[in-house]
Amino acid sequence: MLSRIKKNDTVVVLSGKDKGKQGQVIAVDYKKNKVLVKDVAIVSRHVKARSGGEKSRIVKEESLVPLCKVMPVCPACKKACRVRVKFLDEKQSTKSRICSRCQESF
Repeated sequence: MLSRIKKNDTVVVLSGKDKGKQGQVIAVDYKKNKVLVKDVAIVSRHVKARSGGEKSRIVKEESLVPLCKVMPVCPACKKACRVRVKFLDEKQSTKSRICSRCQESF
């Protein structure tokens, strides 16, 4: 199976509080169908001090976004696009992701 979104892809958020934002994929969790995108879905977490010299603090970090709420951005046409799969040889063993708009490979 060839996934439509992979690590280091640029994606755009389709809905939610961060609608329209673009970011780079940090990690993809295929079992939960969620993706972690840089500078998108920022949440504040309160971290308690564990050792004697450490201070409690508030950390801002990215949270997981559902995979259905992001769409990859084509590197050639710079627009959000659907991803198609193209077979590179006749044996159909090697696949490539291509943009459905401009037919360029990712």
